[in-house]
Amino acid sequence: MTMLSPANSAITPDDRGSLVTKPVEALAVAYLTGTKVTTKSHSYLIPILTSDVTVGAVAEGAEITPSDATFTELVVTPAKFAGLTIASRELIEDSNPSADAEIGKSIARQIAKSVDNALFNALSSPNPAGFASLAGISTVSAPVTYTNLDPFEEAVSKSEAAGGRITAWVTGADTALEIAKLKDQTGSNRGLLNPDLTTDGRRLILGRPVVVSPHVPADTVYGISKDDFLVVTREDTRLDVDASAYFSSDRIGVRGTMRVAFGMPVAGAHVRITNAAS
Repeated sequence: MTMLSPANSAITPDDRGSLVTKPVEALAVAYLTGTKVTTKSHSYLIPILTSDVTVGAVAEGAEITPSDATFTELVVTPAKFAGLTIASRELIEDSNPSADAEIGKSIARQIAKSVDNALFNALSSPNPAGFASLAGISTVSAPVTYTNLDPFEEAVSKSEAAGGRITAWVTGADTALEIAKLKDQTGSNRGLLNPDLTTDGRRLILGRPVVVSPHVPADTVYGISKDDFLVVTREDTRLDVDASAYFSSDRIGVRGTMRVAFGMPVAGAHVRITNAAS
């Protein structure tokens, strides 16, 4: 029995959706650095506290004056990322390993790339808005060439001042290499990020992992506060199979859809570091 035989398959479209969801969550930097939340609704509402309850010292037995916390809401509407391919019935039914699983993996890889591209670049609608267009994000200017980790210290401080906590740095391969080649002092072979030459060369900046993504613009580093970065995902991820549209040619269409958007309720908790030459 082939999974892509709609008349005989016992696997539902929702079950097949895991063939898309799991690889995307494993591959996309968004899920690696953010906090996943799921929703069944068209939009997801994130409450944002704008003023606290009033608290103060009171005398024993005295009445406590009530006050209200006030909120506003950030509305996040997941955007649909989708891929479609068409294959011959013979390819689908006769291949080993099965072409259906490979097609699902291919669609998942491309969705992961599209999600990260939207996260780090200002793309037009219907792409979701990401860090590149985030109003109020904290910013740090780095020198044309890195000589120390001062810009990252400044980024951590700015995030903390906004109530955030940077948990990962994301940058392109060239910038990651430039920083990794920094030495602890002039004439030394010991790396500034990993001075112990006997240990694995994990890339950490101020104890936080460095994640490389080809979608981050050149000379840019993002410091991301995971608790303040929500990856809103609809529960209806699907991998649909249908031969009806291609009945006359005996082909099968395979379509993968996944709805994702980003919520950053405290914009200043995240930091964009850019080189002076950028």
